[in-house]
Amino acid sequence: MQQLSNYINGKLVPPQSGNYIDNYNPADGKVYSLIPDSDAEDVRQAVEAAKASFPSWSATPAARRSEILLRIAQLITENLDTLAKAESVDNGKPVWLAKKVDIPRAASNFHFYATAILHHASESHRMEEGFLNYTLRVPVGVAGCISPWNLPLYLFSWKIAPALAAGNTVVAKPSEITPMTAYLLSELCIKAGLPAGVLNIVHGYGHKVGAAITAHPDVPLISFTGGTKTGAEIARTAAPMFKKLSLELGGKNPNIIFADCNFEEAIKTTLNSSFSNQGEICLCGSRILIEKPLYQKFREELVKQASKLTVGNPADDSNKLGAIVSEQHFNKILSYIDIAQKEGGEILCGGKKKTVEGLEGGWYIEPTVIEGLPQNSRTNMEEIFGPVVTLQSFETEEEALELANATEYGLAGTIWTENLSKAHWVANQLKSGIIWINCWLVRDLRTPFGGMKNSGVGREGGWEALRFFTEPKNICVEI
Repeated sequence: MQQLSNYINGKLVPPQSGNYIDNYNPADGKVYSLIPDSDAEDVRQAVEAAKASFPSWSATPAARRSEILLRIAQLITENLDTLAKAESVDNGKPVWLAKKVDIPRAASNFHFYATAILHHASESHRMEEGFLNYTLRVPVGVAGCISPWNLPLYLFSWKIAPALAAGNTVVAKPSEITPMTAYLLSELCIKAGLPAGVLNIVHGYGHKVGAAITAHPDVPLISFTGGTKTGAEIARTAAPMFKKLSLELGGKNPNIIFADCNFEEAIKTTLNSSFSNQGEICLCGSRILIEKPLYQKFREELVKQASKLTVGNPADDSNKLGAIVSEQHFNKILSYIDIAQKEGGEILCGGKKKTVEGLEGGWYIEPTVIEGLPQNSRTNMEEIFGPVVTLQSFETEEEALELANATEYGLAGTIWTENLSKAHWVANQLKSGIIWINCWLVRDLRTPFGGMKNSGVGREGGWEALRFFTEPKNICVEI
């Protein structure tokens, strides 16, 4: 039984309590490793290490920081197969998906910010009165980075890479549900020669480790991705302490299908945006809104194709969907399917647990399509975060927008139409931070990422991330 370690001050160390948490393989429901059950004492040691290393790391030339981060990116790429398999075993996602998306994008995150920091320029403004203003962007200090379980290494690196590139030191907490690739990353950081204390990874529960990071007075900056409820708890603690906050929270994203869309492309991509990664992506389109003239045809084809999606062993590349990440989340998804039926919804396909031969203890759910629900139903309003989508029809662009904007969330949206003017008008009216037209999940690391309403606070990605992980300092001199 593998026993994971914390990564504090450049060393792999056990938790101070000596206690560990069972780590389950979602594919078979069995414990396969042990996670440190860390607490505030482990966080204290990590913050002390990060605080001590901050003066030297922040003073390290950007070119040198870039070299180390590029080395980490290269090591991630060289260990693609090992990391992808570890991600699959830990999370339940298919190995092929981790190889295609998760691990390459983690490497890309380090590579992007390692090079971006070399081009991060300051501003200057000359005044007619004979004064010159110039603005420096300086690292903040110890950054607290807390990441989720759905895209473990991908989103872990999404926070860590820009924080380190900007000259901050980091105390990071991966999800206790999917800690393995963060642990493997700590080994790669040692191999890459990252100075001791610059990055510290503390494993454990959110109410212990996450809460301790958030409340620590020497952590002036918190970057969190996860549920809206947890984000609100973090804000309640951090805001009175005047910490910088970036919160990327939940979504209940609309996928708007107009009758003049490219039907084949819309079906193919909607299938992907509905069920990719078992629907466990905050950007998945869980509410499919279809213009009435196309509704019946789209409905029939989507149900037909969804019914064909294979669900099974994540190690088998022929399967499109793997296992749900945990038993708790598995039960939550099934409970929402039950709620949908009680609310009057009709299940068009799926809706049941899938039993996989040889992996009977695993947590698998069939791709599920539901119609007939009122807009204000819980199923349409609350984030399920699983392979479950609902269908609704609309007659006008205004009605489509009314339905799309009806939830408390505003993370992402997708629009399908061949009418360019309509696409731009609808995109402008859609209350979402990220919108795709005739595509989905196309990500340019230079662009801002984040949501409106209850989907979060602030933006990450590109220069937005480097701005968040730095403080502007204006200096005025008489010339």
